[in-house]
Amino acid sequence: MTRRRRTACLVAGLVAACAITQTACGGPHRSAHASGSYDAEVRADSPSLYLPLGAGGPQKRSVGVTGVTLHHAPGVTTLPDGDRATVFDGISQYVEVPDSDRLSVTATGELTVEAWMRPDALTFARTAGTGYVNWLGKVADQGGGSEWLARMYSRDNTEVRANRISGYVFNRDGGLGAGSYFEDKVRPGEWIHFALVVNTREKSAAYPTGYVKVYKDGVLRDQDSLDDYDITPSNTDAPMRIGTADTESFFKGAIGKVAVYDSEVPRSRLADHYRAMTANPRESAART
Repeated sequence: MTRRRRTACLVAGLVAACAITQTACGGPHRSAHASGSYDAEVRADSPSLYLPLGAGGPQKRSVGVTGVTLHHAPGVTTLPDGDRATVFDGISQYVEVPDSDRLSVTATGELTVEAWMRPDALTFARTAGTGYVNWLGKVADQGGGSEWLARMYSRDNTEVRANRISGYVFNRDGGLGAGSYFEDKVRPGEWIHFALVVNTREKSAAYPTGYVKVYKDGVLRDQDSLDDYDITPSNTDAPMRIGTADTESFFKGAIGKVAVYDSEVPRSRLADHYRAMTANPRESAART
């Protein structure tokens, strides 16, 4: 299954006066949490980067990144398991993570990107292209630095893709990308577990140069060939952003537990992650 993909026009403009920088460091610690907790499940799979987001104690610190920057003071909300996540206003707020080789597909030929997302609107105020928001990704502001991203279409987009949620991988110069998606009814305020997989090592007649996959709630929903659009992933110096990927379109809602792995996380493990979050829901009714 193939679909046309197009990157957004990228706009520079970080406002230093509105940015807050936090330093985080560390590595995988399999015993950091009680067995079965969400953080323990993720750390057991050795992420290159783990950014829980939201406020938290030392045990919640990120893995594999320094100098995380919060732009325009995003808020805090609650995940289904009671942990905290970051909430974005859909206008200007986002989180930026500096470039690292291990956030690129080319580091090992495999990449998994995982996050929890909670859309708080079905129609977004600041969109790109045909009416979508790039809510997580590693792309540059001025072109020549496209790698991968996650996207959600506004309900009123012009491609008749109402609230489609998708993931893409691009050639360095952008343009059309290879991607996979799911297009289900979205309820504002409902949490969704999203995972994007890119694999250039596992090849077959159906996937001669590898594939891209998208999961929802631990279930594989779509898989497409990189060969559909002659995609050869690159390693660029673009940062990774959360709440936006391009500083043009902005996500209204919450995002938490962002993890990037330099391997393809197995389907069974993504399902384990989903169950760890939802087994004992303790989400507060309050929204920030």
